[in-house]
Amino acid sequence: MKLNAWIMGALAACWGGNALAQPLTEVTFGTNWLAQGEHGGYYQALADGTYEKHGLKVTIVPGGPRASNRMLMTVGKLDFYMGGSMIQAFSAVEKDIPTIVVAAHFQKEPQVLMSHPGQGLDTFADLKTSNDILLSKDAAATFFQWMKAEHGFRDEQVKPFGFNPAPFIANKRAVQQGYVTSEPLTIEKAAGFKPNVFLLADHGFSTYSTTVETRREVVEKNPDLVQRFIDASTIGWYNYLHGDNTKAKELIKRDNPEMTDELLAYSHAKMKEYGIVDSGDTQTLGIGAMTDARMKDFFDKMVKAGLFKPDLDYRKAYTLQFVNKGVGMNLRK
Repeated sequence: MKLNAWIMGALAACWGGNALAQPLTEVTFGTNWLAQGEHGGYYQALADGTYEKHGLKVTIVPGGPRASNRMLMTVGKLDFYMGGSMIQAFSAVEKDIPTIVVAAHFQKEPQVLMSHPGQGLDTFADLKTSNDILLSKDAAATFFQWMKAEHGFRDEQVKPFGFNPAPFIANKRAVQQGYVTSEPLTIEKAAGFKPNVFLLADHGFSTYSTTVETRREVVEKNPDLVQRFIDASTIGWYNYLHGDNTKAKELIKRDNPEMTDELLAYSHAKMKEYGIVDSGDTQTLGIGAMTDARMKDFFDKMVKAGLFKPDLDYRKAYTLQFVNKGVGMNLRK
């Protein structure tokens, strides 16, 4: 009888354990461009099982020139979206779009301007003497407006940029936009010289970047899901920066076969060198950190640049509910 009772107890424990096991919650996360090293933390959390440990089955949906991931998130086809700068988020409030930023995995926007060395364009202030600043329409309408208001640049300096480095390489007095994690390498390989690199974030362009956005209803109805996704993604970023990211890089190359090991290594190194992900407030609050003071600083600059009216309730663009908790800080090396 004692043996039978023990067997029945063991079986009940097994059944109970199976009953308690919860299925993974399926989550879709849309990025804003083709898979690359700048998305590494999310791929890391996917590759090393961190999302699963947080009860999530995450599908990363890459963006690209023909993708509409932000719109898909807005209408409920995707759960989360990887945003760019806070300009997008402030604009959503202005247009009464019910989305909200729940984390910022880049403390610094990786946007840079590049110039030829030894041509009198060796400081950020020197760039105001160039009459050939190559910018896209979006760049001219956003961060260049801040450059005018804050640093005295002029509209007549801007020339159209077609995302081809050839005009910049050919014109030694030209200045070109880019990302610190990729374009300087492209220039060096194509032209054989290292360009001067000016990270706008280090000259006062104080926006957060690579944000995580979702719909307000998700935050209100399922805050636990949001918290688990943010925590797991944050841990993914620590492990991508400081741990073995081999499997994450393989997943990135799977989703973007044109990505190279050289560029992945370069972007990883530059993210660490410039403190793109882990710097400033993250030293005490953890990766993904956001603060009200930083948000106000950037919003005030955008008002001064003429992008937004001062009475816009920009605080609706974000919430601090899910960040600043020091998650994953023990993984920093």
